[in-house]
Amino acid sequence: MRSLTIGRLAEAAGVNLETVRYYERIKLMPPPARTASGHRVYEDCHVRLLTFIRRGRELGFSIEQVRALLALAEPSQASCAQVNEIARTHLNEVRAKVADLLRLEGILATTIAQCSGDAAPSCPVLDMLTTPERN
Repeated sequence: MRSLTIGRLAEAAGVNLETVRYYERIKLMPPPARTASGHRVYEDCHVRLLTFIRRGRELGFSIEQVRALLALAEPSQASCAQVNEIARTHLNEVRAKVADLLRLEGILATTIAQCSGDAAPSCPVLDMLTTPERN
């Protein structure tokens, strides 16, 4: 068992030092042991935990979804059905975002195609930005 400083933990898990403090503050990570002088002391289990959180966030899971997944990752709490439900909900959210982005891509592509690029007094891109959104 090796002991790590907060800086070494952050480096090992691939996150910013302030991210570690934030996850501790919101109780996503348990408080670490402290030295007599008050410095945090982390272990390899903290690296695994922080890496799990980082990967979940990279995949777009919300803090609360990551919190739920962490709870379900505990050996006595493992429930593939519950994990599946969280992942399915997230997948639906991702698909909705992709649909929004595809719609946005179409709007931008159409608007840009109308723009001649000349020094004209009217610009379709600027016109689009000043026109109220239509659904």
